[in-house]
Amino acid sequence: METKSAIEAFQALAQETRLAALRLLVQAGPGGLAAGAIAERLAVQPSTLSTHLAILERAGLVASRRDARHIFYSAQFEGLRKLIAFLMEDCCQGRAEICGGLASTESSACAPSACAPKATEPRAARSLAGARSTSLKRN
Repeated sequence: METKSAIEAFQALAQETRLAALRLLVQAGPGGLAAGAIAERLAVQPSTLSTHLAILERAGLVASRRDARHIFYSAQFEGLRKLIAFLMEDCCQGRAEICGGLASTESSACAPSACAPKATEPRAARSLAGARSTSLKRN
């Protein structure tokens, strides 16, 4: 990623509504969300949201697609990976262990496989598993 592109992406993220919209789209996954659903969840006027989403799209962080009368937006995971890679490019003077794995996006939530469909697991089981792993880390 070029420095100019990284600056544009960071400028796009340096606003509360845009950052919240991007985080919401990351949570939604590759399918994204309809513009109206994003506006409703963020309690933002649709016209205002449209401007914010256009800024994120120009920065390469969000993509849009039209389906009949609706516009759907989704996070551009490749753009996000490139932005993270730009930040971590020269991590810790070549001592990647200091970064705690951040320099390697292939093994993180940013990896392409992170958005692959997973076997569904009941919410209670996921919560219980998370609680167990947290208690194991403490011991």
